[in-house]
Amino acid sequence: MPDLTGVQIIWHYITVVAEWVMNNLLILNALLAIAIVFFQRRDPKTVWTWLLVLYFIPIAGFVLYLLLGQNMHKRKMFRMKEMEDSLNSQIQKQEEVIFRNEFSLSDKLLESYHDLVLYNLEALQAAYSEDNEVTVYTDGNEKFDALIEAIDQAEKFIHIQYYIIKKDILFERIVKHLLKKVEEGVEVRVLCDGMGGRSVKSSYWKQLEKQGIHTAIFFPALLKRLHLRINYRNHRKIVVIDGKTAFVGGFNIGKEYIGLDKKFGYWRDTHLKIEGSAVSQLQIRFILDWNYAAKDDLFSQEGYFPEIKGKGSTGVQIISSGPDSRSQEIRDNYLRLISKAKNNIYIQTPYFIPDESVMTALRIAAMSGVDVRLMIPCKPDHPFVYWATYSFVGELLEAGVKCYTYDNGFLHAKGLMVDGLAASYGTANMDMRSFYLNFEVNAVLYSSGLTRQLEDIFLKDLGKSTEITPYDYSQRSLYIRLKEQVSRLLSPLL
Repeated sequence: MPDLTGVQIIWHYITVVAEWVMNNLLILNALLAIAIVFFQRRDPKTVWTWLLVLYFIPIAGFVLYLLLGQNMHKRKMFRMKEMEDSLNSQIQKQEEVIFRNEFSLSDKLLESYHDLVLYNLEALQAAYSEDNEVTVYTDGNEKFDALIEAIDQAEKFIHIQYYIIKKDILFERIVKHLLKKVEEGVEVRVLCDGMGGRSVKSSYWKQLEKQGIHTAIFFPALLKRLHLRINYRNHRKIVVIDGKTAFVGGFNIGKEYIGLDKKFGYWRDTHLKIEGSAVSQLQIRFILDWNYAAKDDLFSQEGYFPEIKGKGSTGVQIISSGPDSRSQEIRDNYLRLISKAKNNIYIQTPYFIPDESVMTALRIAAMSGVDVRLMIPCKPDHPFVYWATYSFVGELLEAGVKCYTYDNGFLHAKGLMVDGLAASYGTANMDMRSFYLNFEVNAVLYSSGLTRQLEDIFLKDLGKSTEITPYDYSQRSLYIRLKEQVSRLLSPLL
């Protein structure tokens, strides 16, 4: 055998492996199908969808499964460590007060929400507080102006986490202010998802590190390019400043979020600024994510949880969910809120791909006389997801739900409001990706005043929206119907 170069040897082995895979493709497909059916706990619809993919596109389907089909529900990624005992003590005290019937919400209109508070305490260790002042932002420029103002006022630390960060005019503006705070001795950390921040070169993160900004990437790409976890992204957007002020909601960092992208035009989103005891819950969530991504332990350091006596009156619980959990806590909160509705349910979401439980709950509410309204974008940023959303709209229309498309740019707000009493806003869409696959965080808001404010914003948005009537929906073209059906079939994977 003649001497071979290194490249020839590598190519030879690649060819041998590829030939072996092709010769044993049916066996590999069968083994993978057995693993999906018998060894992983999955929703039956997801199982059948993956089996169809493997059957019709065996080679590409096998690769897609390796990239998209990993099941993380058996992994417990986050541990409370040093915070666990003190946090559990606080939760246990609140539980005991509820069980002794001594717990009451200051807003008497919300007495029927005791059970939801208790569920979040039990299932999520989500402490309840009602000394919070909550400010709502629906415009990107206003939100980021408020964020930068809060950054400028920081004295000890700034913790920033976003799903998407793009190195453009907005991030450069924020970094400029962060670097000033670093010079003043303020500790700054920036956490970004590996997929959401894929456009930012690693050299830029290293540059920020040299300038004093600590950075970390959640689920980074292999060899800087290959993302083995296309699913299971950290979709959270959290900022905590000095443990006293926090931001959470839908805005990411990129010029499109301040209306500078011609493709989307005006970007309509919802973000919350929270000042009060609930900030500590967002701080816990940030530290858990940071510790995992940075291989750090911020819980062992002091100063991140100052005592707070808020000046507001809004009840808040911070709830989070992710693929490392066997249950879908944010989805379950949506279900509980929907089931409590007596008068109205208003929903805004860019992606509406619910599971059967949410669809059933909304249909029952609508057919029981509750005014159920759903608002979605008028244009897609992910075509398959958009047309799958449109297919679910048809079912809701049959049940009497009123559905609207927001026409004044792109709608990215993610929230649910019930009876002018309680609401849930944050990073989670009303879709199966947010329910089962992504790491999400929402604020459950117990306040008639704040919820009515959010509902007023929703009703004003109706003036910039078009109602999808049953007649309009029935007139859609055959081509659109085809796109809906294909996208609906793939919806468990979207």
